[in-house]
Amino acid sequence: MALYIGLMSGTSVDAIDAVLCDIDNSSANPIQLLHTKSVPFPKVIQQQIHSLSNAEYAHDPIEEMALLDRELGELFAESVDDLLKDSGHIKNDILAIGSHGQTIRHRPDAYHPFSIQIGNPHTIAARTGITTVADFRTRDMVYGGQGAPLVPAFHQAIFHEPEQDRVIVNLGGIANITYLPAQGEVLGYDTGPANTVMDQWIGLHQHKSFDENGQWASQGKVIPELLQELLSDDYFAQSYPKSTGREHFNLTWLKQFDVDSYAPEDVQATLLELTAKTVSQAIQQHTTDATVILCGGGAYNSALVDNLQQNLKGFTIQTSQEFGIAPDWIEAMAFAWLAHRCLNRLSGNLPAVTGAKRPTILGAIFSP
Repeated sequence: MALYIGLMSGTSVDAIDAVLCDIDNSSANPIQLLHTKSVPFPKVIQQQIHSLSNAEYAHDPIEEMALLDRELGELFAESVDDLLKDSGHIKNDILAIGSHGQTIRHRPDAYHPFSIQIGNPHTIAARTGITTVADFRTRDMVYGGQGAPLVPAFHQAIFHEPEQDRVIVNLGGIANITYLPAQGEVLGYDTGPANTVMDQWIGLHQHKSFDENGQWASQGKVIPELLQELLSDDYFAQSYPKSTGREHFNLTWLKQFDVDSYAPEDVQATLLELTAKTVSQAIQQHTTDATVILCGGGAYNSALVDNLQQNLKGFTIQTSQEFGIAPDWIEAMAFAWLAHRCLNRLSGNLPAVTGAKRPTILGAIFSP
């Protein structure tokens, strides 16, 4: 067995997802999910991350980022300990941890493009006693890439089918697609917001962290003129490679469209329609006949899934659960896989996806 742990905390900032995987490229099933653990963020930490992620952040960012970086490192290490206890394994069984970290700023279009993830990998390695691989985005960006999305290479490894087009849709805070043609080059990019703006909007009006099953959105009606204004954002018209985050799609972005003049539930319905339409339009640029596989938290939003089905008539829509992996764990598994790639000196990016000039090994290695 070659055991790896993957850690992921996404744009929604709801929990640390930890997975234990057996990775063996010589096997017919190269990656097996053995155990999972989801550790919710303490509310105070969640609020600090959201605050630090705001583009208009006005406190002392250097001090607060450094403190939060260390604190998240401790929380990531604790999640590894919890996963190992639940699984019955010990640290000596594990070859490496792949930790994505928590993104607080993603600027792929800056003069010197950069992406910052916190969750101190020195802390993880020291506290767990396990080699830790982190900082997966930077090398791709140095070679001219977006540094995101990085998961399409993993999607290709586990979902590609030589007889059928497939599209993997990750519905996290941000939505991204991976187009896996039966034959030909893999493509992937962020399509725009999935849950992040909806989560912020329901948090503002109903003090809930998310809209369960899209129930609140289902009580509203889509506002056609607002939807057209949202769709006019330049990001949606950009050609790929492209990636985005909360820096762009947030409440400040939303409020420029005078949304307070509408019923809040109608705005929520319109935001859900925005996600469904932008994802669907992106898919239809590449294929008219494919199996669409949903993962991420939005795969549990029945209203969103129904809306996607309406926008993608003729496509088969399933969740990753129907392929043996619950939607929650795909991204964390990807970073266990990327840690394996790094330790074995194998490239982890797809230049056609990120726009990098060349394939490259991703990640920096932190010894215990």
